[in-house]
Amino acid sequence: MYSTLIANPELKKYDLTSIRVCISGASPLPPQVQKQFIEVTGGFLAEGYGLTEASPVTHCTPVDKSMRTVKVGSIGLPLPDTEAQIIDLETGKPLNVDKVGELAVKGPQVMKGYWNKPKETSLVMHEGWLLTGDIARMDSDGYFYITDRKKDLIKYKDYSVYPREIEDVLYEHHAVKLCAVIGKPDQFAGEVPKAYIVLKEGAIASEKEIMAFVNDKVAPYKAIREIEFRQELPLSGAGKVLKRQLKANI
Repeated sequence: MYSTLIANPELKKYDLTSIRVCISGASPLPPQVQKQFIEVTGGFLAEGYGLTEASPVTHCTPVDKSMRTVKVGSIGLPLPDTEAQIIDLETGKPLNVDKVGELAVKGPQVMKGYWNKPKETSLVMHEGWLLTGDIARMDSDGYFYITDRKKDLIKYKDYSVYPREIEDVLYEHHAVKLCAVIGKPDQFAGEVPKAYIVLKEGAIASEKEIMAFVNDKVAPYKAIREIEFRQELPLSGAGKVLKRQLKANI
């Protein structure tokens, strides 16, 4: 909703300065969209986080009169009575500040398990901790940042590529309205990043132009190898891009 709003060519006709506070959820909030929305409205746009297994919210940036700035890209702090930690993907041990691993949460809103599915429950629940399946990090102030979904990780040769990092760069391009990056099977590399892009109304941009824009800002192994332009992308009822549908038709 926020990206669609700031991409509206008639946005300048309207006064949005009455907006005070907005909270984004359901789908990752690109930093560039967050920055532009704050600039246009002068309001406060914070990103929250949760999942169905946690009823569903676990994190959000505090919203009160003392807040004057927002940490762009952060999902905020754990809610009251909620614990959160980053654990190593291999060992399962807690990691230190600014280390990237899997986000685990614990609190009164976290489920006891999946109904009549003990095997599935054992894969995500450990001593009351819920493994979210999201890759994240925590800064020195205790604020958390989601890097990507564990299942969306692209394995390029011996490297791990997080699609969201590439998507955030794509949103910095003036012509990009909506995008998604997935791993396309490759016989030599295993997977290579492929981007699906919806352009803003009236905008013109070539595959070569956008690839150069992104690939100049990321490491060579993260470079986009292919772009497919579309009129729209498959979305869930909550507004998430359904990457599994894109992967199924690749």
